Amino acid sequence: MEQGKAKITCGGIAIAPVFEIKNQHLEVAQLPILSVEEELARLNQGAQQALEQISALIDKQDPNSQAVEILEFHLMLCQEDELLDPARELIAKGGINAAAAILQAGAQQAAEFKALDDPYMQERSADILDVAERIGACIAGVKVQSKPTSRVVIVADDLTPSQTAAFEREYIAAIVLRGGTANSHAAILARNMGIPSLIRAQLPHDIDGQILAVDAIAGNFYLNPDATTLSKMQQAKEDWDKAQLRLLALRGKPSHAPCGHKMLVCANIGTPDEIEFALENDCEGVGLMRSEFLFIGRETYPTEEEQYQAYARVATALNGRPLVIRTLDIGADKKCPYFNLPEEENPALGLRALRICLLRPELFKVQIRAICRAAARGKVLMMLPMVTSLQEIKQSKALLETCLQELAQEGKEYARPQLGIMIETPAAAILSAQLATEVDFFSIGTNDLMQYTCALDRQNAGLSAFYDPHHPALLELIKLTAHHAHQAGIWIGICGELGSDLSLIDTFIEYGIDELSVSPSRILAVREKILHSTAACLNRRGAEVNF
Repeated sequence: MEQGKAKITCGGIAIAPVFEIKNQHLEVAQLPILSVEEELARLNQGAQQALEQISALIDKQDPNSQAVEILEFHLMLCQEDELLDPARELIAKGGINAAAAILQAGAQQAAEFKALDDPYMQERSADILDVAERIGACIAGVKVQSKPTSRVVIVADDLTPSQTAAFEREYIAAIVLRGGTANSHAAILARNMGIPSLIRAQLPHDIDGQILAVDAIAGNFYLNPDATTLSKMQQAKEDWDKAQLRLLALRGKPSHAPCGHKMLVCANIGTPDEIEFALENDCEGVGLMRSEFLFIGRETYPTEEEQYQAYARVATALNGRPLVIRTLDIGADKKCPYFNLPEEENPALGLRALRICLLRPELFKVQIRAICRAAARGKVLMMLPMVTSLQEIKQSKALLETCLQELAQEGKEYARPQLGIMIETPAAAILSAQLATEVDFFSIGTNDLMQYTCALDRQNAGLSAFYDPHHPALLELIKLTAHHAHQAGIWIGICGELGSDLSLIDTFIEYGIDELSVSPSRILAVREKILHSTAACLNRRGAEVNF
């Protein structure tokens, strides 16, 4: 038996034979080099064939799944001059075949994306390589590896997004990668499909057909487990399956603590496609929709209509449940090159989020107008990130009034959204009594609040020994903010990582927190904890929260 530790990207337990996917290295150098005209024709033919393959993959997906969004991006890449033109230029110079040219062009463009600071953009390099290799394989006549036809654990060095999307869920017990990242499209798709997944697992090669037990709860794996380990893992899987059934029984139940305190358990989402997964997990609303997904990974600003359509889609799907849209939160670790932001020595403390919006009011107005129009389609709330002063709120409210007047004059359908702020700076927490008089709600972003309170860069792995999400100072700021919110008669939620920390649920109930917004996969587990809480509601509110 071989065993090891790995990083969890989706929880669960599985025991099944290994189906190993080996990287296919295209031997493109061995292909003959034809005339420039013939090689250009081969390139175009390969791109067309790849486009047809991806279209066929899309047809097999759930139309509302995130896999469709990813594969449609791949379709676009098959037709993008930014990828194909460099390959054409290489061919025109002579001495290279079409397959080698597209691989070289793809590698160059992927390297450019990999060099960007933004993690989202870095991960898109995998999509570029995926498409370039698919086109190259079509040119070289390489066949795609066969897919599993029985239940297996997929093992690979890494997976491309299109490989993951091509899997039939019923045959995939788990995915274990020797490489991989938690934010890759392959990891995101696995999470959305609910497949137990590990990355960075030090597994040997050539293990096809061997038994692999995957513990994506503790982050362990066991290759060819002995009888004792196998028995323990089988029991753990039975316990896990029972726990999932127990959680499913909580669907439709309100999240009320035994002491009488009522909470909403909502979802954090990053794109409109994720609303389907959130609803499957019985979210009571969306407590955080990250609007920057509309701005990242493109070359121009999204239009008002593009933003409206995205927000309205989610608001309609929620069917009366609240949708909290966080206004643009670009800057720090989230970059958009076309914003032309200045280089900063400390971007986490620089030009980001609401500061950009207030310095570029015309940009901000486009988003506000889209949110107000979407508010006519459901219960939409607008939330301002990175607030540090009362003046920032007043400036934002003035722009909101201007937008409402413009929409009325234009005869467009709209509604006034509730306006709230994120409490993610110590300044906002300390001033919360004053700020609460100007807004309809608070939502605490615990990730940044922890970072700024304790002066700890959460992106710096070298500081992990000092990072304490239960730091007394952080909890005191949360308690203070909750007290001031209730004193002013507004509701308060938590949308940071601590919202799904089960060890803190009792504390949040005692503080009177009204709403928790968490990853969709954590909704039912959080609800179960609330329903079985032993907390005394020290700050129980006397009235229903008005979302």
